[in-house]
Amino acid sequence: MVGATPCASCKLLRRRCAKDCIFAPYFPPDDPHKFAIVHKIFGASNVSKMLQEIPVQQRGDAVSSLVFEANARSRDPVYGCVGAISYLQNQVSQLQMQLAVAQAEILCFQMQQQQQQDHQQPNNIPITTQQMMNPDEKSLLLSTSNFDYNLLQQQYLNFGSTTSNIVMQDPPKRESLWT
Repeated sequence: MVGATPCASCKLLRRRCAKDCIFAPYFPPDDPHKFAIVHKIFGASNVSKMLQEIPVQQRGDAVSSLVFEANARSRDPVYGCVGAISYLQNQVSQLQMQLAVAQAEILCFQMQQQQQQDHQQPNNIPITTQQMMNPDEKSLLLSTSNFDYNLLQQQYLNFGSTTSNIVMQDPPKRESLWT
């Protein structure tokens, strides 16, 4: 420690900050909360041992990880950051399902539009080569004579009604037995 101000860890532990203090580069005096939370969850002795076992160039990342995990553990003492990851994975799954439903709805509307266009065209006018080559019109791949749009629409409507009951929920709050 160069200067008169001790690092956040030495301040909190009320000890003199040595020149070779392992905490000084990672816990500056202007951010005492950072060390306080890490010390509360892991203990200063354990953090010191962890930092000594890690190569110097990786210690900054290790401290960032310890601070993140300590913050997560203070919010959720049982699962920590694993609880947050699990919650986010559930959200991703729910959003993927909503996306699939929206894509199915778009496809249904496109097919309805195509069906209306087919009914408006006289049957003796063939589809042009340009219409067949257009990759955006995926509904042209389906034969209107062999395809039952009403059945598809009914299946879609039934599918949408079963998935619309999904409600996003916050993860359950867990109470500690020791607080």
